[in-house]
Amino acid sequence: MSVALRLYEQLTEAGEDKTRAKLIAEAFEQFEERYPNLKEIATQGHVRESELRLQKEIKEVEGRLQKEIREVEGRLQKEIREVEGRLQKEIKGIDIKILELESRLQKEIREVEGRLLKEIKGIDIKILELEGRLQKEIKEVEIKLQQTEVRLVSAIHRQTYWVIGSVGTVIGFIRLLDWLLANLSKF
Repeated sequence: MSVALRLYEQLTEAGEDKTRAKLIAEAFEQFEERYPNLKEIATQGHVRESELRLQKEIKEVEGRLQKEIREVEGRLQKEIREVEGRLQKEIKGIDIKILELESRLQKEIREVEGRLLKEIKGIDIKILELEGRLQKEIKEVEIKLQQTEVRLVSAIHRQTYWVIGSVGTVIGFIRLLDWLLANLSKF
């Protein structure tokens, strides 16, 4: 049973005004005990007013934040442009150093190439000189070989004549012996 219904029953049953007043006072006391901060409880109007005030404050905070964000973006964009400018200058400086280095290296390459070509020409000359000496020595060796061949051929001819002469002599002796033997049997 609800508190209000019970209070009504008690008031209808109480006959005297004092008893009724006492019941009403006790009901208010219980109500105050149950809801001690009733004055502090917000009404719908208070809530709506607070909501509007908070919306207004939120808009103000959003406005300030957007302003700060734009300021920060502006500063960051400025810093980005400055950094970009510095980097472009550094890149140009690096490009110039690379071109200088490339030029120096090309110069050194040409110098090394020139020295190598000179050395190659010197080697070519030495090779030609060596080739000339070798051809001369080869010709000398060929001449010596031809001379040796001529001497060998003439030595072979001499030995052949000697062998033929020796064989002829032996044959002559054999015929002489044969004749002597044939003539000796006649005596």
